[in-house]
Amino acid sequence: MSESDVERVLVLAGRRAGEGEMGLPAATKALVEVGGQPMLERVLGCLREAIGAPTVSVSAGDPALLEATPNLRAWVAEGWLRHHPSASSPAASVYDFLVREPGAGPTLVTTADHPLLTPAMIRHFLTAARETGRDLAVAVVEASLFRSRFPHVRRTFVPLAQEPVTGANLFFFRTPRAAEAARFWMRAEGMRKRPWRMVALFGPLALARFATGRLTLEGAVDRVSSAMGLHVVAVRMPFAECAIDVDSAADLEAAARVLAARRTREA
Repeated sequence: MSESDVERVLVLAGRRAGEGEMGLPAATKALVEVGGQPMLERVLGCLREAIGAPTVSVSAGDPALLEATPNLRAWVAEGWLRHHPSASSPAASVYDFLVREPGAGPTLVTTADHPLLTPAMIRHFLTAARETGRDLAVAVVEASLFRSRFPHVRRTFVPLAQEPVTGANLFFFRTPRAAEAARFWMRAEGMRKRPWRMVALFGPLALARFATGRLTLEGAVDRVSSAMGLHVVAVRMPFAECAIDVDSAADLEAAARVLAARRTREA
């Protein structure tokens, strides 16, 4: 994976309107420590190792977030890390970032609460996304893979015909017109925990197939592509932990266990 494949990176570190921190131990979720390191710092270090040179922007309400640790301050000082003001929602933040520089190149988007992200995951996702040639690639993890590794960790799965899937917080906006997906996502954002309402956005046929258990992942992606007027692909990730984002104390505990096991293997 060459550096030229990604020209910009956005890390979402804002909060959804009305969202509490669900028992997490820090006032700013992005700075919650997992394995002795703030999640945001861990994600940024992973991106730095995986794709190197592109400038990384962090979408957050308060730019002081990027002054919170010595590593963050050092990355800002060298010009590698920048602040992007968060909008009213994650989707609105992404859309604002994408359209602020019309014609800007391929953009990778992820989230600050993704502490189990690894360079291998990023490279796998970007390689698969690039090979498809689609406007937008979205990472997903199949339910059977996730539950075999994390049977007691709660996740919301979209119940599709062949295999339910869950999101993995990796998005690759390869072409300028992929920004339309972020605008469409703003409509769907409030429905992320209610899959049937989200499916209804893509028309009665998609809703009927979903309701009768006949909507496949490929069929869902085709309907999404048609509704947005662009070409979308879902990249199945072979890493169960790629689907863990930290929204609760239970998620935090699961992430800490995985990182401890990684350290043991490395030792």
